[in-house]
Amino acid sequence: MKPKDSGRRRFLKNGAALAGLAIGAASATRADDTPAGNSAARATDTHSYGQRSRYETSARLGAMGLYDPAPAGYHRDFGYRNPIQDSVGYITPAPLHFVIAHGYEPPDIDPAEHHLLIHGLVDTPLIFSLDDLKRFPSVTRAHFLECNANGAPAGPTGQYRIAPTATAQDTHGFTSCSLWTGVPLSTILKHVGVKAEAKWIIGEGSEKGKHTKSIPIEKAMDDVLIAYGQNGEALRPQQGYPIRLLVPGWEGINNVKWLRKIKLVEEPYMGMWESTKYPSLRPDGLSRWFQFQMGPRTVITRPSGGQKLNGPGFYEISGLAWSGGGLVRSIEVSTDNGKTWREAEIQSPVYPKAHVRFGFGWDWNGEETILQSRCTDEVGERQPSVVELAKFWKVEPDFFIKTGTIPGHFNAIQPWKVNPDGSVQNAISF
Repeated sequence: MKPKDSGRRRFLKNGAALAGLAIGAASATRADDTPAGNSAARATDTHSYGQRSRYETSARLGAMGLYDPAPAGYHRDFGYRNPIQDSVGYITPAPLHFVIAHGYEPPDIDPAEHHLLIHGLVDTPLIFSLDDLKRFPSVTRAHFLECNANGAPAGPTGQYRIAPTATAQDTHGFTSCSLWTGVPLSTILKHVGVKAEAKWIIGEGSEKGKHTKSIPIEKAMDDVLIAYGQNGEALRPQQGYPIRLLVPGWEGINNVKWLRKIKLVEEPYMGMWESTKYPSLRPDGLSRWFQFQMGPRTVITRPSGGQKLNGPGFYEISGLAWSGGGLVRSIEVSTDNGKTWREAEIQSPVYPKAHVRFGFGWDWNGEETILQSRCTDEVGERQPSVVELAKFWKVEPDFFIKTGTIPGHFNAIQPWKVNPDGSVQNAISF
């Protein structure tokens, strides 16, 4: 046994290493233990905490939810969309990461007073403070998050996503990618001891709606994180400060923010979001209650809807690809509306269940054309067209529009039309 492995095993086996964690014995942190200094003054000090140039204006668009008005001139939506068309590289800056909060403002949580309860079908129910969690070995991983509604043409806010004027922010703004830091959930579960009959975990948040989500124990023990860091600093409040679940590759709703409880149970909880809001209606009238892994997907971010080319000549077609199935193995680009496909260059690094940047050199001759991209992941699944996706679900392509729903995630190829004057517009059709 290696010395490092030996030390880690001793750490996990030694229940006394985390003193005061048993239920009813969580230690309190005094208010006067907080760092000295005026936070309000520090917030306006651009030297202590930097700000971007005033010439950079890329911003999220949307509204927090049904209870907030949308910005002037923008459609009402159920969250804030990442300006993905302005992105560079593969990491989304934390201030631009998309936000979904089901209509609630993020709670104002003092990390010194916040605790996480692990209970249910465990050997030793425990309460952890943030400091307690940080005593465990941590990891940092790049992973994307994506709302199941990303790109979907269905529902009350879906029509603008298929409008000719739609931008990449409109169609694909509900995904982002960050470097997440935290403790593997499996480490914590091994510490408390998981009973054999435990088949699911139930995560619960601290916001007003107390969002809950059921996750199979196999996934919980695989790659789920209790995350407290994002892109090298603490989570932002809109991203779940001080801790959240990070469930790589799975539908965004699983990633419970402002995490306060994890209960191990025999069966899924079947809360409101699981039983009424997120199930997908099938053509036979039944519903799929659980849909987890996000399929392979790409989007060309440059050139894309709302942008304009400055005349014929050379351009690099650039975009992002990702898959909940693991690594993106290949990316193809078509500059003739899908008649021919050619391999794009994948920029490193390439991480599983994370955005990857691609590029493709293109000489535009000034004529009208349609640009498309698609990817294939490490399990061999390739991103479908709208027609292929409809065939997979055994429906007609216009089913997505007519019924206002989709049987599963909508990860169809996104086409952009380049007009002779250089303007670019959404070209998706059903």
